[in-house]
Amino acid sequence: MEQSHPPVKEIAMAAAFGATSTTDDVLSGVNLRGKRVLITGVSAGLGVETARALVSHGAHVIGTARDLVKAEHATAGIQAQAANGGGLKLMALDLASLASVRTCSEALLDEDQLFDVVIANAGVMWTPFGRTADGFETQFGTNHLGHFSLVNRIAELIAPRGRLVVVASTGHRGSDVDLEDLNFDRTPYDPRLAYARSKTANILFAVEFDRRHRGRGIRATAVHPGVIKTELDRHMTPGEMGRVVEQINAMSMAAGHPPFQYKTVPQGAATSAWAAFVAPSDEVGGRYCENCQVSPVIREFVSPMSPGVMAYAVDPENAHALWIRSEEMVGSRFLS
Repeated sequence: MEQSHPPVKEIAMAAAFGATSTTDDVLSGVNLRGKRVLITGVSAGLGVETARALVSHGAHVIGTARDLVKAEHATAGIQAQAANGGGLKLMALDLASLASVRTCSEALLDEDQLFDVVIANAGVMWTPFGRTADGFETQFGTNHLGHFSLVNRIAELIAPRGRLVVVASTGHRGSDVDLEDLNFDRTPYDPRLAYARSKTANILFAVEFDRRHRGRGIRATAVHPGVIKTELDRHMTPGEMGRVVEQINAMSMAAGHPPFQYKTVPQGAATSAWAAFVAPSDEVGGRYCENCQVSPVIREFVSPMSPGVMAYAVDPENAHALWIRSEEMVGSRFLS
């Protein structure tokens, strides 16, 4: 197996990075030459920007996408920004199909090259009720189970002192996972509720993966990118996002906070890049981060604009229980 290059020198966390920091801000002065990174969902938005930023700093990125033609168009300009030996290669992956996950993971294992960082970025939001190819509820099956299976199948390819970054969302505050009804077989389907549960699952996955792999020096963290205008909201009805923003602003005003502002795509991707290569691993491992900072744990909703991760989303017992149920659902056992 090809050995990874020595890890990038970690830069001490500083308050200089925050909500308005961009990918280029957090990676300023960071040389990623020789680094290999796997990013899912490199066909639009955050995935494309994350790949661009890392490649422009010297990393070699493997980007996955369900629609390779779309991904090729979206990433057409990235190679021109490559520096210090960086580059981008695309691979097909449909996270809503365990067969596709197996095919992709087997191809990566056959290449037998280590990754310094894996960024589980792809996802869907607020989809109408549906099932994946394997019968799972669409959002839970795609956002959580697809990544759960992929990352665990290639875990041996994550280099010692490597990192897993799982892109979650503040939407997790909407609900804990329901271990007795993960597929909405009994619960009336609500797309927002399903999305919230899938994002809580993303965070719990990072917590348990970190616990299981920290002995090798591998750390995992979950990140909230912020609210950005990307294709992720394509399932919203016309005007729905506007109504959501109105609700957020009303709650923010009541809490004495400034009005809501969208992040740009480079600002949204910044926390992924920061958690992957800038933040000290021991400080972000097993944690949830937003605005390029580690978030406090909260036990009740404060306001939409306040930072914080719900306690149930980082609870180790909850994380372990979800891991066991996820193994049962995908039909595989992974590192205990």
